[in-house]
Parts: sequence; structure tokens; C-alpha cells
Amino acid sequence: MFLAASAALALSLPASAQDASPSSSEAVGQTKTPAPAPSEIVAAAPAADWVAIPAEDLLVMTLAPDADGSPRTVVIQLMPAPFSQGWVHNIRLFARAKWYDGISVNRVQDNYVTQWGDPNYDNPEATGTPKPLPEGLKVMGEDEYLAGITYGRWVADATSQSGWRRTSRSENNKLSRFNFIENAEGDRYAKHTQFFGGWPLAWELAPLLADAPRVPRSSVAEVWPTHCYGMVGVGRNYSPDTGSGAELYTVIGHAPRHLDRNIALVGRVIEGMQHLSSLPRGSGALGFYTAEEAAKRTPILSVRVVSDLAPSEQPSFEYLSTTSDTFAAYAEAIANRRDPFFIVPAGGADICNIRVPVRRVAE
Repeated sequence: MFLAASAALALSLPASAQDASPSSSEAVGQTKTPAPAPSEIVAAAPAADWVAIPAEDLLVMTLAPDADGSPRTVVIQLMPAPFSQGWVHNIRLFARAKWYDGISVNRVQDNYVTQWGDPNYDNPEATGTPKPLPEGLKVMGEDEYLAGITYGRWVADATSQSGWRRTSRSENNKLSRFNFIENAEGDRYAKHTQFFGGWPLAWELAPLLADAPRVPRSSVAEVWPTHCYGMVGVGRNYSPDTGSGAELYTVIGHAPRHLDRNIALVGRVIEGMQHLSSLPRGSGALGFYTAEEAAKRTPILSVRVVSDLAPSEQPSFEYLSTTSDTFAAYAEAIANRRDPFFIVPAGGADICNIRVPVRRVAE
């Protein structure tokens, strides 16, 4: 787990984005240059602000064509260390064993999740024999829903008006290569929220770890990924079951943050989300398709790890570095929209409002 300090470096913003009121140097009646929209800030980001996503961290899921015969492809970015690595291992194993080929979308609950897996595996509407699971799967405990990270001394400077802050840490921190955009005020679900390596996270101070009695409580934090729109998680049964990765879901509605720390998050959809969010809703319990709705299940033709594809078939993606000045300006612009359409800046944003930009790299 890792921790953030309570004070941090102010977001670096273009002058036009920092103040909605005219400056004293402006002539009376002079039209002020409109503040840029978040999309404009991202579009102007220099190439150095974009970070390549490793092909090993990408999955391509091919759904059956839609009713018009148009292809449907979904790209998922897997969660990096130190989060959910047992489940991520299993997901790569499932994909490389081609176990996901021929499964289907079995549950679509409005404003909640779309879930896919073997229709006969732990499905209330199952009618057949489940597919045998591949060998080599890991079994995870509930404590792995979050990570425990010790931290070094944080270097703090100032705060932004939005409540979001930019922070850095000293070299003795094992994650010191990362900076953070942090909301030190947190939200209803966590005392603190912030971005780490391009991912939305939440954290709180942890109790003294039993296996590290010499580590002061103030040096340890419990950190977990957050259930934002498009995040991918592992379906499971009642505790102590934690799921294997045989069933996966993605959030298609308002962020269900109450699921944080109760289920494993393993990635996010970075392309093709429309193919999962627009599927017909199930009328069974929790949005599962009933036996009479079997025809509504969308078949999944294949799931592949991108690094296993031929070089000519490998899509490439980048995310906007959450340590960059561009992301700082982007986060501030979302928290306080000042572009022409908006009348009153909101004065803040929650962790799921600020979606990390991801783009496909032209071949």
C-alpha cells in the first residue's frame, strides 16, 4: 500500500484557466480569451506527456458482429503492479488457454454492470456443464483487494483552489518515480483519492501491520482501485470466494464505489465501451438473462493478449501521464469548467469525474 501527504504542489495551469474574472490589466470592455475545455487541453498535450501501454497489459476481446454485421472489438488495459496481480495472472492464463473463446455476455444490469463468462459457470440461469478451468490458476485472499505500501517523506508545496493537488515524494520511497494528483479531502467512500501511474485510486491510513511491527502506523496506507465507469472487475460468489477471473464485468453506469475493497478490480476498458454499455438489459435477478432470453446473450468469439498477436495486428495505445502539467491542467479544468458553455464552475470533482485520457496510436 502507499500513502499521500496532506499538502502538495499546486496544479500548473495556463493563465487563461486560472481565473474566470478579468485581471486589473484588462481594459474595460475587452473580451477575455475563453478558457480551454478539457478536451482542448488534452489535444494540445506534447508527445512527451503520453505514456505507452505495454502490449502485455492489453487484451483484445472480439464479440460477435452486431445485427447489422458490423464487427465489435473491445480493448482492455490490465491493472499494473502492485494491484490485483494474482487475478491479472489468471486472466492472461485464461486468454492464452483460449478459455474465454465461446463464452458470452450473461448479465446486463441497467446503470450498473455488464458481465461475461461461461453461461454455465455460477450462473443462476445455467442449463449445462461448466467449462473445465485451465491449470495453473492462482487463488487469492480478500486482503488482496487492496495493497499495503509504506511511504517516505512527502514533499509538499501548495494547494489548488479545486482541492486537487500535485504531490511528489522523496527518493527513499519505493514508488518515488511517480507523482500524484491528489484530492486530500477524499469523498464519502475514502479519506483520500488520487491518481497513480494513470489509474484512479483511494487510500486510508492502515492499522499497524502484524508482519511489520517496527513500521509506525503513520508510515503505512491501504490503497485500492476505484469502481469508476469502464473499470473491469472479477465476478465472485459469497465470501470467502474471491473469484478466479473466469467471470468479468465492467461498470456501465454511475460509479458503484460501494464495491471498492469488496471485489477485485483488474483493469479498464479503453476502447469499444459502446459495445458493452448498449447491450439489451436482462430481466432476471441482478440483470442476468433468463432462460427465455438466451438469444440476447452476446457471444464472445475470442480474447487475446495483444503481445501474442502478430506485430501487424497489435494495436498500440498511450495514456496521458498523470504526473504531467497537462494532466494537472486537465484535472483543474474538469473541476472548474470555465470554457464558454459553463456559467458557474463546480468547484471540485470526484475521482471518477476525471477520466484519464487514453488514445490509440496511429499505425
